[in-house]
Amino acid sequence: MTGRAGGGRRRGPVVDPDAPVTRARARIGRWRDRLLTLAWMALIWCLLWGRFSWGNLLGGLLVGGAVLLFFPLPPVTFGGRLRPRALLDLAVRFVTELVSASIHVAWIAVRPGYRPRGAIIAVRLRVRTDLNLALTAEAISLVPGTLIVEVDRGRGLLYVHVLDVRGPQDLADSRDRILATEGRIVRAIGSAAELRLLTAPAAPPGPASRPGPTGSVPLTGPVPPSGPVPLTGPVPPSGPVPPSGPVPPSGPVRPSGPVRPTERGADQ
Repeated sequence: MTGRAGGGRRRGPVVDPDAPVTRARARIGRWRDRLLTLAWMALIWCLLWGRFSWGNLLGGLLVGGAVLLFFPLPPVTFGGRLRPRALLDLAVRFVTELVSASIHVAWIAVRPGYRPRGAIIAVRLRVRTDLNLALTAEAISLVPGTLIVEVDRGRGLLYVHVLDVRGPQDLADSRDRILATEGRIVRAIGSAAELRLLTAPAAPPGPASRPGPTGSVPLTGPVPPSGPVPLTGPVPPSGPVPPSGPVPPSGPVRPSGPVRPTERGADQ
């Protein structure tokens, strides 16, 4: 079905999303993704056993089918495209970091009397899709010396444990290295919109934020004062308060001079 828009411009065919052909294509796409996931799980199962055989392949298919049936995974969409040159750069840089980090961790292990310090940093990714979060977290965890502790999917945060931290500069270098890994992954398989997110400037921190050990932590309540607080009312006393009027006696009062008798006492 075609039509004309304002100004005489022709529009393309209008596709009904509820049409039988569209529903059939979506159903075929879902089954294709499930079959690919099942095949991948079976391959991983054979790799875990250490050898390929018909028994391991059948066991992997059964285990993968049970996982997909009883623990369905959320759908992961892919809207980008593969770029061979960026993929080659990603592979070369990953192998280089893997070798250098392995040598560094091995030197720490055999260095006598050296006790490395660790830290946990929070890194906010620029592309917050599930696929980018998963691939970046896996690429970071495979490199010795860095380990994903937690992933905040809603805010796109990765909490990473880094090894051998000597100062703030090491924390900044680790954060830059993680963001560089994310950038190489997006350039290899990301879409045009995701590539634009890599060059977008970072959002400035809000007014109600204070620097924390891993970045700017937003405050959800009133900010506590950092200095003396001016008083707007009377100052409560810090010691005993002198009386402002006569104090009633707490026992019998002895006269300080001669007492004159009353008239009745004089007649007696």
